[in-house]
Amino acid sequence: MKDRLHLILGFSAGAIIAVAFFDLLPEAIELAGKEHGVAFVTSLVALGFMLYMILDRSVVLHTGADEGMGDHQRQRGRFGAGSLSIHSFLDGVAIGLAFQVSAAVGAVVTIAVLVHDFSDGINTVNLVLKNAGTRKEAWRWLLLDATAPVLGVWSTLFFTLPEIWLGQVLALFCGFFLYIGASDLLPESYHSHPTKLSTVMTLLGAAVLYAVIQLAGN
Repeated sequence: MKDRLHLILGFSAGAIIAVAFFDLLPEAIELAGKEHGVAFVTSLVALGFMLYMILDRSVVLHTGADEGMGDHQRQRGRFGAGSLSIHSFLDGVAIGLAFQVSAAVGAVVTIAVLVHDFSDGINTVNLVLKNAGTRKEAWRWLLLDATAPVLGVWSTLFFTLPEIWLGQVLALFCGFFLYIGASDLLPESYHSHPTKLSTVMTLLGAAVLYAVIQLAGN
């Protein structure tokens, strides 16, 4: 489906932005907003966005113009895939902590994580392939992204994370995801392709993830 990659990227952009707005941000506000307020949480989101931008732009300075955009693209793909894998690890942590509350809460959180981690897997592969990565490299990152939640669950056998700290981490990752979706996937989905169908796919991706999150929340 390489000739349709821009449509997949459009869908992924909508999906990852929806996860940031409809999942990570509300959770961060709920967990950390009580102690620090909503303004503090949204400031962390902005900080996450700026930090990821600095990391992304620093690759340009590190590789240099003479080394070509291929190396820069691969580094961007690794940054994105790595961020998604860390997010999947935190999903596993959320599952483990939810089961510490009760089996019912743990089961609901597990279903929600399984549903939107499917999208994370698609986004992981897209980020690597779109940024000059090979299929072999994409499979390696996908395996890491699939293993990360299991490791996250396992890690909660050894520690407990205060809700307020988890909320702050989620706020930072919300900023990361907004940058990946809005500044990386979305522009690429429009590049050299008609914008009408790509826009429809972006809206569809956001709508599907919104519906999934709402159903999981109920």
